[in-house]
Amino acid sequence: MSLEEVRSYISDVRRSFADQPLLEDTVHSDPYNQFSKWFEEAVSAQILDPFAMIIASVSEIGYPSCRTVYMRDISADGIIFYTNYKSQKGKEILNNPMVSGMFLWIGLDRQIRIAGRTEKVPIKVSDEYFKNRPRESQLGAWSSDQSNVIESRDVLLDKYKYYKEKFKGLEIPRPENWGGLIIKPEKFEFWQGRPNRLHDRIVYLKESGEEDWTIKRLAP
Repeated sequence: MSLEEVRSYISDVRRSFADQPLLEDTVHSDPYNQFSKWFEEAVSAQILDPFAMIIASVSEIGYPSCRTVYMRDISADGIIFYTNYKSQKGKEILNNPMVSGMFLWIGLDRQIRIAGRTEKVPIKVSDEYFKNRPRESQLGAWSSDQSNVIESRDVLLDKYKYYKEKFKGLEIPRPENWGGLIIKPEKFEFWQGRPNRLHDRIVYLKESGEEDWTIKRLAP
């Protein structure tokens, strides 16, 4: 497909959204419960990787950066994912803990946006999660200097082979620069596609120090 064909496709192709309402008087009063409801429906609809989450961080000069990570835990305390703390996202988040995240479930015409403050999870939480990862993924964490330039894929594979031999027959410890980050949302936005682009957007907001969430509707 040529660039002109790409331009023609995105200009001409349209689709109608399902007429599934999202109303203030039917959503849960707590966004985590609403998230759980939608997540269950995403699983039932066999959405591929419903735990995939786009995370946006900001560099020291204010340059935004997005990437996809996997949510690996969620509770009333927040949403957890794991990374190399020395990666681009790790360094940016540790420098500026305010992040934005998004779950996109196109098959259901839904997305969930979050925004909040991020911090490292306790060491024992990272240790426990790392211990339960597949051995190949543990070796990968040791082998990859995430976000750094490398000369070739062979460099990466050679490091993988090195650590595979080094830890042969041994329990693989968690690298100190690898672990969990928890996002503590101060905002949830649930977006439901509706016909004629009159979409439903329900936002939950929590002011600093407040226990309860305020629910509002946003124009699409």
